[in-house]
Amino acid sequence: MPKGDPPYFILIDRAFRDEGTSFHYLPPSDFAELDPEMCDRLQDAFTASPEPVYTGATWTTDAPFRETPTSIEAARHEAVLAVEMEAAALYAFADARQKPVVCFAHVTNQMATIEGDFEKGAFAGSPTSLDVIKTAATALL
Repeated sequence: MPKGDPPYFILIDRAFRDEGTSFHYLPPSDFAELDPEMCDRLQDAFTASPEPVYTGATWTTDAPFRETPTSIEAARHEAVLAVEMEAAALYAFADARQKPVVCFAHVTNQMATIEGDFEKGAFAGSPTSLDVIKTAATALL
Protein backbone atom coordinates (compact mmCIF):
# COMPACT_ATOMS: atom_id res chain seq x y z
CA MET A 1 0.00 0.00 0.00
CA PRO A 2 2.44 2.78 1.00
CA LYS A 3 4.32 4.58 -1.73
CA GLY A 4 7.10 5.62 0.63
CA ASP A 5 7.60 7.32 3.96
CA PRO A 6 4.98 10.00 4.63
CA PRO A 7 4.25 12.76 4.12
CA TYR A 8 3.24 12.72 0.45
CA PHE A 9 0.18 13.40 -1.65
CA ILE A 10 -1.83 11.18 -3.95
CA LEU A 11 -3.67 12.51 -6.96
CA ILE A 12 -6.55 10.06 -6.71
CA ASP A 13 -7.30 8.66 -10.16
CA ARG A 14 -9.81 6.10 -8.88
CA ALA A 15 -11.39 5.31 -5.53
CA PHE A 16 -12.62 1.90 -4.44
CA ARG A 17 -16.27 2.30 -3.45
CA ASP A 18 -16.56 0.78 0.03
CA GLU A 19 -18.93 3.38 1.50
CA GLY A 20 -22.56 4.26 0.91
CA THR A 21 -22.77 7.76 -0.51
CA SER A 22 -21.38 7.05 -3.99
CA PHE A 23 -24.16 4.53 -4.61
CA HIS A 24 -26.72 7.33 -4.37
CA TYR A 25 -25.17 8.88 -7.50
CA LEU A 26 -24.10 5.96 -9.70
CA PRO A 27 -25.02 2.31 -10.19
CA PRO A 28 -22.81 -0.22 -8.38
CA SER A 29 -19.23 -0.66 -9.62
CA ASP A 30 -15.92 -1.27 -7.93
CA PHE A 31 -14.40 2.17 -8.50
CA ALA A 32 -15.38 5.80 -8.97
CA GLU A 33 -12.90 7.59 -11.20
CA LEU A 34 -11.39 10.98 -11.86
CA ASP A 35 -12.35 12.36 -15.25
CA PRO A 36 -9.60 11.02 -17.60
CA GLU A 37 -9.08 14.41 -19.29
CA MET A 38 -8.52 16.11 -15.92
CA CYS A 39 -6.14 13.33 -14.91
CA ASP A 40 -4.13 13.75 -18.13
CA ARG A 41 -3.88 17.50 -17.61
CA LEU A 42 -2.52 17.02 -14.09
CA GLN A 43 0.03 14.27 -14.78
CA ASP A 44 3.10 16.48 -15.18
CA ALA A 45 1.98 19.39 -12.99
CA PHE A 46 3.74 18.23 -9.83
CA THR A 47 7.28 17.53 -11.03
CA ALA A 48 8.65 20.48 -9.03
CA SER A 49 6.51 19.90 -5.94
CA PRO A 50 8.45 20.05 -2.64
CA GLU A 51 6.52 17.00 -1.39
CA PRO A 52 5.97 14.01 -3.66
CA VAL A 53 2.63 13.76 -5.48
CA TYR A 54 1.86 10.28 -6.80
CA THR A 55 -1.08 9.26 -8.97
CA GLY A 56 -3.04 6.20 -7.95
CA ALA A 57 -6.01 4.52 -6.38
CA THR A 58 -7.40 4.88 -2.89
CA TRP A 59 -9.93 2.94 -0.87
CA THR A 60 -12.89 4.99 0.30
CA THR A 61 -14.43 3.62 3.47
CA ASP A 62 -16.82 5.20 5.91
CA ALA A 63 -15.64 3.24 8.94
CA PRO A 64 -12.22 2.09 10.20
CA PHE A 65 -13.59 -1.32 11.19
CA ARG A 66 -13.56 -2.28 7.50
CA GLU A 67 -9.75 -2.17 7.46
CA THR A 68 -9.22 -5.81 8.43
CA PRO A 69 -6.04 -7.70 7.50
CA THR A 70 -7.97 -9.54 4.77
CA SER A 71 -9.44 -6.36 3.29
CA ILE A 72 -6.06 -4.59 3.45
CA GLU A 73 -4.50 -7.46 1.49
CA ALA A 74 -7.31 -7.24 -1.09
CA ALA A 75 -6.67 -3.49 -1.39
CA ARG A 76 -2.96 -4.16 -1.98
CA HIS A 77 -3.96 -6.53 -4.79
CA GLU A 78 -5.87 -3.62 -6.40
CA ALA A 79 -2.77 -1.36 -6.10
CA VAL A 80 -4.54 0.91 -3.59
CA LEU A 81 -2.16 3.47 -2.09
CA ALA A 82 -4.18 4.81 0.86
CA VAL A 83 -7.44 4.72 2.75
CA GLU A 84 -9.63 7.84 2.85
CA MET A 85 -13.28 8.72 3.43
CA GLU A 86 -14.49 10.99 0.61
CA ALA A 87 -13.11 10.42 -2.90
CA ALA A 88 -15.53 7.75 -4.16
CA ALA A 89 -18.56 9.84 -3.24
CA LEU A 90 -17.07 13.00 -4.75
CA TYR A 91 -16.10 11.28 -8.00
CA ALA A 92 -19.52 9.61 -8.25
CA PHE A 93 -21.15 13.02 -7.73
CA ALA A 94 -18.87 14.55 -10.38
CA ASP A 95 -19.73 11.84 -12.89
CA ALA A 96 -23.48 11.92 -12.22
CA ARG A 97 -23.75 15.71 -12.31
CA GLN A 98 -21.01 16.35 -14.91
CA LYS A 99 -19.08 18.63 -12.53
CA PRO A 100 -15.29 18.99 -12.38
CA VAL A 101 -13.93 17.46 -9.16
CA VAL A 102 -10.39 16.38 -8.36
CA CYS A 103 -9.37 14.69 -5.10
CA PHE A 104 -6.02 14.43 -3.36
CA ALA A 105 -5.05 12.41 -0.32
CA HIS A 106 -2.45 13.91 2.01
CA VAL A 107 -0.82 10.79 3.38
CA THR A 108 0.65 11.64 6.74
CA ASN A 109 0.58 8.36 8.63
CA GLN A 110 0.93 4.62 8.34
CA MET A 111 -2.29 3.67 10.11
CA ALA A 112 -0.92 4.72 13.50
CA THR A 113 1.85 2.14 13.51
CA ILE A 114 4.64 4.40 14.82
CA GLU A 115 4.91 7.13 17.47
CA GLY A 116 3.71 10.55 16.25
CA ASP A 117 2.16 8.91 13.19
CA PHE A 118 -0.60 11.47 12.83
CA GLU A 119 1.74 14.48 12.71
CA LYS A 120 0.93 16.55 9.61
CA GLY A 121 3.71 19.11 9.92
CA ALA A 122 3.51 22.89 10.16
CA PHE A 123 -0.02 24.20 10.62
CA ALA A 124 -1.43 20.67 10.26
CA GLY A 125 -0.13 20.46 6.70
CA SER A 126 -2.16 23.39 5.40
CA PRO A 127 0.67 25.24 3.57
CA THR A 128 1.74 22.17 1.58
CA SER A 129 -1.88 21.23 0.86
CA LEU A 130 -2.55 24.73 -0.45
CA ASP A 131 0.55 24.47 -2.68
CA VAL A 132 -0.80 21.25 -4.20
CA ILE A 133 -4.22 22.83 -4.75
CA LYS A 134 -2.64 25.92 -6.36
CA THR A 135 -0.55 23.76 -8.69
CA ALA A 136 -3.60 21.71 -9.71
CA ALA A 137 -5.73 24.81 -10.29
CA THR A 138 -3.00 26.39 -12.41
CA ALA A 139 -2.70 23.23 -14.54
CA LEU A 140 -6.45 22.98 -15.02
CA LEU A 141 -7.11 26.65 -15.73
